[in-house]
Amino acid sequence: MKWLKIGGLALGGLILLLAVAPLFISLNDYVLVVEAQVSSKLGEPVKISGLRAGGLPLPHVTVDGIRIGKTGSITAAHVTITPDLWSLLGSTKIIRRIRIDQLVMTQKAIDKIPAWAKAEPVPAGKPVPPPAVRVKSILLDNATVMLNKTPFGPFHGSVTLNDDNSLDLASIVTADGKLRALIKPERTFYRVEASAKDWTLPIGPAIRFNELVVNGVVTTKGTNLNDIRGKVYGGTLGGRLALSWQKGARLKGNASIHRVELRPLLRALDRPPSMSGKLNAKPLFWANAPRAGELLRALHLESPFDVQNGVLRGVDISKAATSVFRDKNPSAGTRFEHLSGHLVLDRGTRRLTQLNIASGSLSADGRVTISPEDQLSGRINANIGASESTAASVPLNVSGTVASPILLPTAGAVAGAAVGTAVLGPAGTAIGIAIGAKLEKLFGGDSSQ
Repeated sequence: MKWLKIGGLALGGLILLLAVAPLFISLNDYVLVVEAQVSSKLGEPVKISGLRAGGLPLPHVTVDGIRIGKTGSITAAHVTITPDLWSLLGSTKIIRRIRIDQLVMTQKAIDKIPAWAKAEPVPAGKPVPPPAVRVKSILLDNATVMLNKTPFGPFHGSVTLNDDNSLDLASIVTADGKLRALIKPERTFYRVEASAKDWTLPIGPAIRFNELVVNGVVTTKGTNLNDIRGKVYGGTLGGRLALSWQKGARLKGNASIHRVELRPLLRALDRPPSMSGKLNAKPLFWANAPRAGELLRALHLESPFDVQNGVLRGVDISKAATSVFRDKNPSAGTRFEHLSGHLVLDRGTRRLTQLNIASGSLSADGRVTISPEDQLSGRINANIGASESTAASVPLNVSGTVASPILLPTAGAVAGAAVGTAVLGPAGTAIGIAIGAKLEKLFGGDSSQ
């Protein structure tokens, strides 16, 4: 047992030595050297606040307060490098693990990664030499990526590398556990698998998904997400999306939307919640722009749609069709069982055509254009009556804004209302509107002007 006691004392002494040795080893004299070498490699100014060595749990070196770029496009609180000590005697130095704490990376830095990671060219006919430094794994703790001005994170990441420092497997999980993703290379592309629960898109519209599954591939030229499935606002969403970034940015895709609550979706799209109901749609979309950040402004979308059991808020179509005066009641609304049409979105302008509204004894059809500033223009033909034989068709001009729409009878309908009121009194107003509308249509009047 004596040898066991001696061995235990020796091990304890070794651990004590490793724990206190860093207190007597100063590496700050090497800060300028490290800054110069890293700056030369990246072509960017590099600042480091300090270097320190540690012995437990394995010998390592920690770099504190890293800042890369004139505007700090990359910052990190600490980078801990754990080498394989025996490999330091060989031609290839092996790093067991690099741990990066509180990394913050901007879009500018992301754009430069391909150039930073580019390998030195090898003369033709010569074998590729082994790397001077081989890294086995990289860990990210509380990292954040700034996508333009929108932060993604904090998240934790894990990257394992092959012998030639190429990617073997990468994984990401947000700090709240709501998003998980795996990236694995396959031949000439990278396969991406991601899933999320109770998660909001970090860029673009702030759409909140109850569940989301995304599968696809990424190459150096673009990405193809060919399997997108989600549950959102009480309904479901499915589709595919392709994005390329060679010679500008290009986006195209399609989706299938089924029974999604329209009002919270409009809020997420930063639009006035002017309508409620269950939305069904099958949009096709595409966009071309010089840069990825400009794709949303260049977006073109086309889709048939229908909304079931909803309310068109801010206007009462029945009242507008039977009165020459604007209804200024802010709580006005038109309940409907079914509203359908065709939507074209082009650079912020929305054109709604083939509109059909069914609501009890009321039916309506027409077209409406919404400007990027949410200004309304167009025409609605309201039909009020229990049957086709007794229905009165009244054309209404559409104006105002999405938040405060205005529906008023056309000039011919107003003239008819004046005559009807003069002849029959208040009871003749609605009759006169209907007669004036028919006369206007008979003589080819353009009531949309």
